[in-house]
Amino acid sequence: MSTTERPRILIVGGGYVGLYAAMRILKKMRFGEATVTVVDPRSYMTYLPFLPEAAGGNVAPRNLVAPLRSALKNAEVLTGHVTEVDHARKVATIAPLAGDSYELPFDYLVVATGSVSRTFPIPGLAEHGIGMKTVEEAISLRNHVLAQLDKAESTTDEAIRRKALTFVVIGGGFAGVETIAEIEDMARDAAKLYKTVSRDDMRFVMVEAANRILPEVGPDLGLWTKGKLEERNIEVFIETSMDSCVDQHVVLKNGEEMDAATIVWTAGVKPNPVVANFGLPLGPRGHVDTAPTLQVQGFDYVWAAGDNAQVPDLASGEGAWCPPNAQHAVRQAAVLGDNVVSGMRGFPQKEYRHKNLGAVAGLGLHKGVAILFGKVKLKGRPAWWFHRLYHGAMVPTVNRKIRVFTDWTLAMFLKRETVGLAQMEKPFDAFQEAAGPAPKPAAVPAESDKALAGK
Repeated sequence: MSTTERPRILIVGGGYVGLYAAMRILKKMRFGEATVTVVDPRSYMTYLPFLPEAAGGNVAPRNLVAPLRSALKNAEVLTGHVTEVDHARKVATIAPLAGDSYELPFDYLVVATGSVSRTFPIPGLAEHGIGMKTVEEAISLRNHVLAQLDKAESTTDEAIRRKALTFVVIGGGFAGVETIAEIEDMARDAAKLYKTVSRDDMRFVMVEAANRILPEVGPDLGLWTKGKLEERNIEVFIETSMDSCVDQHVVLKNGEEMDAATIVWTAGVKPNPVVANFGLPLGPRGHVDTAPTLQVQGFDYVWAAGDNAQVPDLASGEGAWCPPNAQHAVRQAAVLGDNVVSGMRGFPQKEYRHKNLGAVAGLGLHKGVAILFGKVKLKGRPAWWFHRLYHGAMVPTVNRKIRVFTDWTLAMFLKRETVGLAQMEKPFDAFQEAAGPAPKPAAVPAESDKALAGK
């Protein structure tokens, strides 16, 4: 970390808002006008809409992340956590990955910590649930699913086999629908390589508490999507929830019970709880309360946007809030970046206003659903193409765009890769076993013992 006498713009979080806001600020401000410091526990930004495709093996995991240091060459990037903020002294407490915590002074603050999985105290969930908020979770899910096929092929125990081939996804929003569609697509392809495992042996179950799935695309397309999933033998239970999953025995509120080795949790998100330590006004659900300018209410030097912010949706009318999605986060980041530079120079702030362009969801290879501008509805392959073009264009940095489109182009000519690297979960086990103490040899009986044994 360098020291500087310039004003410091401290950006807490390196996700959508953090990365794009930092890029915008660096582009807009004059040379030497301020120091931009980004703090995040990860050294890269993850493009979250591609997590299901990574789980399905359609995008290489390294291609859906953007290294912060290469994308923000003129900024300071600190890998660690901001644990609290003292506004009276304008200092933030940084807890680095190694070493003692320290204080970092700032002049302007951007809160972009994002969200975490919203969970409930369901027995067994913490022990057996798999989230879908990070690239590590997506790749772990892919390896885990393929390992279950290996397990089923290798056992003669019917109960173990049935449990291994049962996959449950909790949550019927974008993340849940895309995740179950992608892993079902992958498992269907992978099963062709097995002698005793077929798609008919597998059970895929989606559980949604609301009365429909994919509410973002409207009731008609949501119902169509449900029908398409059911045509693929994916069971969709709506208006129900999971009561427990102790020992991977799933009990649903509608009376259904099943043993499942794979339980994926995608039932919504909540603001990162660390914002409660930042001394800022929070909304009823823990979001930072902002004005339409993205300035935090009551602070002229603090801005917030994205999943951790409660941003008025001016395009939708009084009392509406911007939903926590990538479409808003990217566009809010641009306005926020401009407003930070304007605030630093004493110029007026600009209000954030964006009309929803629509929603797109991938349902596996060559399958998708989309609604554009609230009117145009796409299904099947056209929706899938639009999904890929839109998200491919939104991936940060030219480097990653080229790599993602290269992945997709190669997939047109090559079969899907179905290798699972389950041992990545515990990569050091083999070495530790080899480096451990050698087992003691069995004791050799003494001559007197041999004589006694012969009597």
